[in-house]
Amino acid sequence: MYSAELCAFLEGRRLLPGELPFSEELLRQHQREGVLAAESSVKRVNQGYHCTRCGNGDPLFFARFSCSRCQTICTYCRRCIMMGRTSECTPLFYWKGPSADRGGMQVRFVWKGVLSDGQRIASEAVLHAIEHKEECLIWAVCGAGKTEMLFAGIYASLARGERVCIATPRTDVVLELEPRLRQVFTNIPIAALYGGSSDRHTQAPLTIATTHQLLRYFHAFDTIIIDEVDAFPYSADASLQYAVENAKKAAAAIIYVTATPNRRWKKEARAGTRKAVIIPVRYHRHPLPIPSFSWCGNWKGKLKRHVLPKNIMHWIEKHAAAGRPILLFVPHIRQVEPVAAILKQLDNRIEGVHAEDPLRKEKIRLFRTGDIPLLVTTTILERGVTITDVQVAVLGAEENVFTESALVQIAGRAGRNAAYPKGDVIYFHYGKTEEMAAARRHIETMNKEAKRKGWLV
Repeated sequence: MYSAELCAFLEGRRLLPGELPFSEELLRQHQREGVLAAESSVKRVNQGYHCTRCGNGDPLFFARFSCSRCQTICTYCRRCIMMGRTSECTPLFYWKGPSADRGGMQVRFVWKGVLSDGQRIASEAVLHAIEHKEECLIWAVCGAGKTEMLFAGIYASLARGERVCIATPRTDVVLELEPRLRQVFTNIPIAALYGGSSDRHTQAPLTIATTHQLLRYFHAFDTIIIDEVDAFPYSADASLQYAVENAKKAAAAIIYVTATPNRRWKKEARAGTRKAVIIPVRYHRHPLPIPSFSWCGNWKGKLKRHVLPKNIMHWIEKHAAAGRPILLFVPHIRQVEPVAAILKQLDNRIEGVHAEDPLRKEKIRLFRTGDIPLLVTTTILERGVTITDVQVAVLGAEENVFTESALVQIAGRAGRNAAYPKGDVIYFHYGKTEEMAAARRHIETMNKEAKRKGWLV
């Protein structure tokens, strides 16, 4: 007789011994009964090694250590070490017995909103992909209301007793989505997983997780929604893409959601060789703000002399005088504080923020409430931030960090609110780049497509 508790805890996951709150004797007993399996977390292959959990095969990401477990020199994987150490002698356990009886549950779906034409088309595409267990790309502009497009599909999957995962590259998005989804699916257990999360061992029909957390799952989900599929680190880390493949069931739907797909995906979507729905308009049906370009000269030289170019100062002063919140993007962390220090001469409430700032969440909160009128930031705020009537500028738009995707996302911060749908977006530069031009073309093309469809007000 197997342990229902062990089954419920482990089913759909692949975990290290230290992640299992069960005795070694219980684990051995279930292995003997054939309902619990274990495989080496790091395996020798050909002339190298392979990490079972993250798929790493790069010799640069393996190292050796004196192992107290096997009393030898053991090889471990460095690529996924933040999730606990995998090594040659450390097994990964997974459930292979009967599925847990989780009981029937009628899903309570509470949402009184009305979808726009574009949102409705995307919602129907998501439903179709989920019903037929297919892949689908939802390419929808910043501010299109992507989360609302997913509600019907999530409901349909949950109502069939399936498991759903929404994966996103950033913890901030997990924390933002959790309360929204709890308000819509009011009686469904929801697990929110990120580094340090208290839900780490929670099994739930609906899981919201950073993409790294998927490394712990194995044939678990009937529907996986990858939010911001183009964003770092998912777009640049093959182990996270490997994690998605392992986390889904053999027959599963995968929904990719983004405003800025890579160039290959854009080409395939437009050619019809990739199943995709393109939504070129925001939920409020106003056109996307078109960024303007403004040459600002050698701004780095001026910054060393503790001044900013005059045209930047004039732009800031104009919007500050009108009481509008301002986001000013800079290329690197090292420029945040010097730029903020100069601007504090205009208003000492102005602050800077970056990924390593311990006050990051508090500063963003104060910016939302209007207590900080201008926030100097790196690209950490290029996504997932909605501020009413915000005006957006980029200092040093010619820098490599400002790719087409980043610049489109940055422009997408402006005009998101139906009451303030326009917004001012400007790229201050010391020489125009193809990435800047491509970003503007991207936005103009979406506006033209929305107009052609008759979706603009």
